[in-house]
Amino acid sequence: MPQIRKNLHLALLLMPLLATAQPSINHWETAIFSQNTWRYRSGASEPPANWKDPGFNDLNWDTGQGGIGYGDGDDNTIIAPASSVYLRRTFQVSDTSKLELAVLHADYDDAFVAYLNGVEIARANIGTPGLPPPYWAYSNTDREALMYQGGLPEAFTVSKQQLEQLLAEGANTLAVQVHNASATSSDMSSIFFLSFAINDAGSYFSPVPDWFYEPFVSSNLPLLFVDTGGQPIPNEPRIEGHLGIVDNGPGERNYLAGPFNGYDGKIAIEIRGSSSQMFPKKGYGFETQDENGENNNVSLLGMPEENDWVLHGPYSDKSLMRNVLSYHIGWQTGRYAPRTRWCELFINGQHQGLYVLVEKIKRDKNRVDIATLQPEDIAGDELTGGYIFAIDRDDPGEDDGWYSQYVTDVFYRYEDPSHNSLVQVQKDYLRNYINEFETAMAGPGIGQLYDDYIDLPSWIDYWIATEIFKHVDGYKLSFFMYKEKDSDGGKIHFGPLWDLNLAYGNFDFGTESPAPSGWSWAWANWGYLRPYWVAGLSNIPHIRNLTKCRWEELRQAGLHTDSLLQFIDDNAQLIEEARIRNFERWPVLGVYVWPNSFVGDTYEEELDFLKGWLADRLTWMDANMYGDCSAVALEEALLPEVYLEVFPNPAQSEVAFYYEHTQWENGELLLFDALGKKAGQLELAAGRPGRLSLDKMAKGVYFYQFAVEGRVVARGRVVKG
Repeated sequence: MPQIRKNLHLALLLMPLLATAQPSINHWETAIFSQNTWRYRSGASEPPANWKDPGFNDLNWDTGQGGIGYGDGDDNTIIAPASSVYLRRTFQVSDTSKLELAVLHADYDDAFVAYLNGVEIARANIGTPGLPPPYWAYSNTDREALMYQGGLPEAFTVSKQQLEQLLAEGANTLAVQVHNASATSSDMSSIFFLSFAINDAGSYFSPVPDWFYEPFVSSNLPLLFVDTGGQPIPNEPRIEGHLGIVDNGPGERNYLAGPFNGYDGKIAIEIRGSSSQMFPKKGYGFETQDENGENNNVSLLGMPEENDWVLHGPYSDKSLMRNVLSYHIGWQTGRYAPRTRWCELFINGQHQGLYVLVEKIKRDKNRVDIATLQPEDIAGDELTGGYIFAIDRDDPGEDDGWYSQYVTDVFYRYEDPSHNSLVQVQKDYLRNYINEFETAMAGPGIGQLYDDYIDLPSWIDYWIATEIFKHVDGYKLSFFMYKEKDSDGGKIHFGPLWDLNLAYGNFDFGTESPAPSGWSWAWANWGYLRPYWVAGLSNIPHIRNLTKCRWEELRQAGLHTDSLLQFIDDNAQLIEEARIRNFERWPVLGVYVWPNSFVGDTYEEELDFLKGWLADRLTWMDANMYGDCSAVALEEALLPEVYLEVFPNPAQSEVAFYYEHTQWENGELLLFDALGKKAGQLELAAGRPGRLSLDKMAKGVYFYQFAVEGRVVARGRVVKG
C-alpha cells in the first residue's frame, strides 16, 4: 500500500473492513466530557516523547476544567497565550467487547492531534499524519471554534478494529495537543468529548450531551477521500495528493472502511472558484494522474473516462442542487452539459460534507466534441478550430484573453486549449475572428449576417436555458462558447452551461430583481456588461419565431414543469441523509450567506422556494415568450436534413425507428411521456431499424427526439393505442 494511502487511513482511523460490514449499535454513551478535569501543560517547551502514553507520570502537570485556552469566552480554564497546549485525561473501560465504535467530537482553535493510549486517532489542520508536531508548530490556517457560535463540534470516528487494538480493560488515556495559528493569535480553544457506541442495553459510561450526533459509518452516496499528507490545498498551483473512492454502485451502501474500488491513485488538486473562495466550504479542481505525474484518463462514478474533474461544494446555494438542476436542463435541450454525481468528501480525514463531482468543460469526444487543436496547427483549415472560449473575469497579469473592442467590460478568455497551450498565431486567429463577428453584429446588417457566424440552434437552446435560470451573471460570466473548424461548419456554438449557483432567485445585489419575472438578456449591471450582441440576437424577429417554436416543443418534453419538479424531488430524496450531515458540518440553514435573497429556516423551506420559483418562472415565460411559431417551419429552419421513419404509428406493443444518412452512422433516440419523463432509450444505427417495446407504457401520446453527435436532428410524436 502506498505511504500516502497509509496516511489517509491513519488520518481516518479506519482499519480495513469488508465493504458490507456494519456495527451493531444499541446506544451511545460518553466517557470523557470537555468540562471534566484534565491534566494540562502549556507548550512553552517540548514535552517528553512519551507524554501521550498511558504510563506517563503527569502529576506535576497543572489541572483544570476543560475547555482550556483563552479568548472567545468558551474556556473554563484560562491560560496565558501560547503556541500550543497539551492535555491528558484518563478513563476506565470495564468490558472492551461492548464497544463497537468511538467518536471524538472536537471543537478547537486552531489545530489539534489526538492520541488514544499513545496512538494517533485524529488530526486536523496541522502537519503530517503519524508525525507529532513540535510544540512551536502553528496550524495550517486560521480556524475558529464553532460551539460558542451555536455550531457543533467536528466528529472523528474510530473503528471497532482500531478499538480492539488500542483499548485495554481498566485505565486508558486520551491525550491531545492543541496548536494556535500564530504567536499573536487572540484566542485558543480545546474542547473534546470521547463517546462510545455500545452493543447492548447496559450502562458503562454517562449519557451523551444534548447536542450529540452520531458519526456516520456509511452512505448511500459514493465516498471520496483526498489525502495531501496534511498539506493545505492552495488556490494554485495544484499540489500532489491521493484520491480513494468507495463506490459500490447505485442502491448499495458505501462504508467508510470499505476498499477503494472506485479509484485508488494519484491526483493533483487545487482550490477553484472566484467569489466562492471566500466561503469556508471550498470547491476543488483536480487531475487524475499516473505514478509519473502524467494525465490518467479514468472513469469516475460511472462517467466517461477523462482526467480533469471538479468537486463542487454548494454553500450559499442551500438547496444544494442549483448546478445539478441546471445541467439537467441543459441535457433536456439535447446539448452536452457537464455530467454530475453526488458524493461525500473527506480531506485529510475531515468530513467536508455533500459535494458534486462534475466534468470540467474541455475538448473531449464525451464532452465538447470538436477537433483537437495542436500547437503545430498554424495555417489553413487546421488553424480554424476547435477552440473553447468564454466571456468571464480577467485574471490580472495573465495573457489569458482579450477585451471586447466594443464593450470594455466584456472579457473573452481562452479556455481549451488554454492560453499557455496556444501559440500566438492561434490566439490571434481566434481574437480576430471574434472581432470580425462583433463587427458584423454591431451594424444594421445583424439580421442578415448572424447566420454566417453562429450556430443558430445552439444559440436558441442556450438562450432558453439561460432565461429559465435568470442567473444574475447570465451572458456575462462563465459564458462558454466554442468554434468548430471550417471543415466542420466553422461557426460559433453556445455552451456548455456552467456555474449556476446564483440562479433561480439566489441573489440580492445589482439592479436585477431576483423575482421569477423579467428577461435576463435585457440586463446590464454591477460593472460587468453583457455583450451587446446578446440583445441584438434576442431582438431579431426570425430568431424569436424559432425560439417560440423550440420553447413550445421543449415544454412538452424534458422541460415540462412536472418533470423538472420531479427531478428536484428525486434528487432531494437521494441526498437526504448526506445533506443532513452537510448542514451539521456547515450550519448555514436559517443564516444569511451572501448573496441569498431568501433565507429558509429549514432545508424543506429552501427546497420549496426553489421549486416555487422555478414553477413561477416557467409560467411567466409561457405567457411572455416572444415570437410566432406559425410563421416558420421549424424542421426546415433548425434541423439538418435527416430522414427518420417511425412505424407503425399509432402503435400498440412495439414501435420501430429507421433513418438514413450519408455521413452519420449512429445516433440516440429518447422517448418521453406527456410529463417529460423519459420512457425509453434506443441506440440507432443508420440503415438498420431499431425497436422499442411499448408493452409497459400507458396509452397516450409520447414524444421522441433523435440526436446525432450531441445534436437533436429529429423530433416527433408516437401514439400508443
